Amino acid sequence: MKLLRVGAAGAERPALLDAEGVLRDLSGIVEDVDGTLLADDAALGRIRAAAGAGELPALDPAGLRIGPPLARIGKIVCIGLNYHDHAREIGAEPPAEPVVFLKAPDTVVGPHDTVLVPRGSVKTDWEVELAVVIGRTARCLESPAQALAHVAGYAVAHDVSEREFQIERGGTWDKGKNCETFNPLGPWLVTADEVPDPQDLSLRLWVNGELKQDGSTAEQIFPVAEVLCYVSQFMTLYPGDVVNTGTPAGVAMGRPEPQPYLRSGDVVELEVEGLGRQRQKLKDA
Repeated sequence: MKLLRVGAAGAERPALLDAEGVLRDLSGIVEDVDGTLLADDAALGRIRAAAGAGELPALDPAGLRIGPPLARIGKIVCIGLNYHDHAREIGAEPPAEPVVFLKAPDTVVGPHDTVLVPRGSVKTDWEVELAVVIGRTARCLESPAQALAHVAGYAVAHDVSEREFQIERGGTWDKGKNCETFNPLGPWLVTADEVPDPQDLSLRLWVNGELKQDGSTAEQIFPVAEVLCYVSQFMTLYPGDVVNTGTPAGVAMGRPEPQPYLRSGDVVELEVEGLGRQRQKLKDA
């Protein structure tokens, strides 16, 4: 299933994109798309049954904003330097263990919402990523083989990053990763049954129509299952948590001087195979 949320910011309603590409209203069946829903097999079953029986009313998509596909996100766990080609382009050794950092849930915006260039920014960068949405509590998993059973679904994430704040201003990466609007998510949450192999997905990103990133999750240093198992040793993952799994080569930071960092007016488009496409225009905060 392709689950999403539509409507004005803060007033989104749950919806489903059916196999024919028709937008269907779920508000008569479930309150929202959130961790509570994703952990409830019976509720998900009611959605499937209603969709199969043609009982869900259609929504007119004209002028309808697509919001983040997940409400009330608990936490966003991010994995840095998780693609072999990305590590090579910035001259870094592949890490011996996953590099873990956090983004605040309030960085999340819709897939087509405006991204703000922070005040004083000179190095705002792009990163297309596969996001994993948790559907079952994962605590100290014993092996990666257990991990994918805890996944509710997958989505496109844009891990926008300010490199000067992240690397040159001291401390950890948090200052460069948690600026307002720095995690567009969606358009859909695609349930795990429709993604048979998360290590066989293409990822692409364009800036002003020019292809910048063209990679595959097959390049991940630590595959999704290994990432989830590893993270679960240090923190509990709950339904409604999100794990951003890293970006492939092609970021501005990895390019020769003058590095083409993002500016107000730039348009970024990105996609992950089978998970939909995003488009954001940047403007100064």
